[in-house]
Amino acid sequence: MEKLPIAKAINAGLRKALEDDPKVLLMGEDIGPLGGVFRVTEGLQKDFGEDRVIDTPLAESGIVGTAIGLAVRGYRPVVEIQFDAFIFPAYDQIVTQLAKLHNRTAGTVKTPVVIRVPYGGGIGSPEHHSESPEALFAHVAGLRLISPSNSNDAYWMIQQAIQDDDPVMIFEPKRRYWQKGEVDFQNSPGDKHRAHIVRPGTDLTLAAYGPLVTTALSAAEAAQEEGKNIEVIDLRSLSPIDFETLAESVNRTGHLVIAHEAPTFVGLGAEIAARITERCFFSLEAPVLRVGGFHLPYPPSRLEEHYLPDLDRMLDAVDRSLAY
Repeated sequence: MEKLPIAKAINAGLRKALEDDPKVLLMGEDIGPLGGVFRVTEGLQKDFGEDRVIDTPLAESGIVGTAIGLAVRGYRPVVEIQFDAFIFPAYDQIVTQLAKLHNRTAGTVKTPVVIRVPYGGGIGSPEHHSESPEALFAHVAGLRLISPSNSNDAYWMIQQAIQDDDPVMIFEPKRRYWQKGEVDFQNSPGDKHRAHIVRPGTDLTLAAYGPLVTTALSAAEAAQEEGKNIEVIDLRSLSPIDFETLAESVNRTGHLVIAHEAPTFVGLGAEIAARITERCFFSLEAPVLRVGGFHLPYPPSRLEEHYLPDLDRMLDAVDRSLAY
């Protein structure tokens, strides 16, 4: 066991994947000598060379398109998108080509491309640098989406994504990159698409993913001081979603609050609320409540603390659900 920040855990996972498989390549803007704007790939080009850790032009569509071609030829490219909203020039390549090739060719062509997307706010940057576009991609069949919230998951999930024969998008919580946590280098946490109960409880289920898992745990601790026993679930996977673990928890607690940074309007929380209402209708003691961003463009950095869901907004939802 070793304590690492999430960014260093991803770096260690990428290093292990490069060591284990000569077909693994990294591609992205400034990922070479600079090590990426968040230093996630620091030192990898020096150790594995410019042919395997490739600095690319500022051309997201070209980066993903090239990665698709390499994957078809047997490579396992890992693409870094510098910031969340910079991904949209590559949207056509991801949605029209990458997501569909496996199905279009009746399974004969595999596209093991990994797309790393630093996402979310909280670092003092404006729109294009602080968005949460995961619901747009979760809607597209053929893509798998995961989001680690801690260092151990970051280390293992990036390797599991690279080993997957399907395209995987890994949404990395950039404001948690330097949050430290234990990494168990010997024992995998298991299936990357399985949700984890990170805090058991009996009164209400609070589900979150990525950057808001830490906030949810703080909210549960604060609620405990008022005698409320909150169960916190880290979804980990955004497509597919582990509804089994969620439903089992809600059938016990009777209450569900879902939290994410993206706007609640047509967000992942809306899909989860609908599915859990269908499956747990006779167990629910209150409507499923959502806590998220507002249906507005991401604000200037001085206003982002008012936009981002925080501990108080989570506790307000908890109180409203339990008082129903």
